[in-house]
Amino acid sequence: MLNIRRSNERGYADHGWLKSYHTFSFADYYDPRHIEFGALRVINEDRVAAGAGFGTHGHRDMEIISYVLEGELAHKDSMGTGATIRPGDVQRMSAGRGVMHSEFNPSSEKPAHFLQIWIQPDQRGVEPSYEQKNFPAEEKRGKLRLIASRDGADGSVRIHQDAKVYAGLFDGDEQAELAIAADRQVYLHVARGTVTANGNVLNAGDALALTDTPSLSLSKGQGAEVIVFDLKATSARLS
Repeated sequence: MLNIRRSNERGYADHGWLKSYHTFSFADYYDPRHIEFGALRVINEDRVAAGAGFGTHGHRDMEIISYVLEGELAHKDSMGTGATIRPGDVQRMSAGRGVMHSEFNPSSEKPAHFLQIWIQPDQRGVEPSYEQKNFPAEEKRGKLRLIASRDGADGSVRIHQDAKVYAGLFDGDEQAELAIAADRQVYLHVARGTVTANGNVLNAGDALALTDTPSLSLSKGQGAEVIVFDLKATSARLS
């Protein structure tokens, strides 16, 4: 089964300093048809104005991944971590039994454009932790590069869930295919550009959900950057 969610169908919030599109129900945006996809709970496309950001706030029992598209994002947390992430970086914070953190655009001129992704873990109360890695463009060019997984395979960041997250860049004749096991489902988010996925033309902000489908095929990219989630077919519940 194949379902397409167009960019303009997402929730939207404009707070002045923050403009955010919500793929799934989040904060004041609620759509009972779009609450989660398996363990995938949040994909927020955020644009944070220069010099602005999220003040210190708390999370628990969530795997939080930040993926910067443009600009920079400075991070501080109660674990003592202080870091700045830029395009090509993937930041993973396992909130576990509880963590406080802040995110801030350190630029005085340029906005920060990034994806914040939440994946529900398969266990509660783990030790909070932080990880950050860089995945150069050449590792994602014309292919799906694993950036997050349970076991940290291929140098990916580790998450507490049976899920794999890939990133890819596609232009022209570049193609890639991802086999989907019978007990898995896949969610594709187009971060920017245009790409054809399983015969469907998708633009920036569009998404494609695949269930009971043997593979994901990507082609005909035009400045495309995609994030792909390979998830258990049944929503994972916390134990």
